[in-house]
Amino acid sequence: MNLSVEEPIVPAECPVASGPIEPVTRPVAPGDLPFLRRLYASTRREELALVPWSDAQKDQFLAQQFAAQDCHYRATFPGASFLVVEVDGIPAGRVTLDRGAGEVRLIDIALLPGWRGLGIGSRLLAGLVAEAEQSGERIRLHVEKGNAALRFYLRHRFQVVGETGFHLEMVRCPSSAGTVSPRI
Repeated sequence: MNLSVEEPIVPAECPVASGPIEPVTRPVAPGDLPFLRRLYASTRREELALVPWSDAQKDQFLAQQFAAQDCHYRATFPGASFLVVEVDGIPAGRVTLDRGAGEVRLIDIALLPGWRGLGIGSRLLAGLVAEAEQSGERIRLHVEKGNAALRFYLRHRFQVVGETGFHLEMVRCPSSAGTVSPRI
């Protein structure tokens, strides 16, 4: 599988323009692996465009990095929910969540490029926020300092509470909890 080659992201038959987009999630299944690899590759495309490697070298690197990330997530968060995001039955992205004592950790959220900017991420996050509000839990995540998603999280009332190397730690508390203090 050539991961560095552009592939159609949103199938022409996808009825995304006909009305509101309603993403749904389902557990990752073994048959989702090719999609998840392609999704991962899409998140690294800009970065790899700067590297003078052959397509084969990029594919090998992406395969190794995908496997390392998946292994890390599963080892670090053994109780996490690994979910595929679908729109009208078409895989569009992934979400990884870990529910713990008093909080939900948003480990990862990614959409294929053709599905970005359509409100899918906002709908997914709004659902997670509503769930956390109802249960009185905060949502915690880490985001790279230069990632465009930082603005997305700030718009959704996440606050920066810490910094670790290249990442910012962000938290969104339930409305009744007020503001948060940085962890020490």
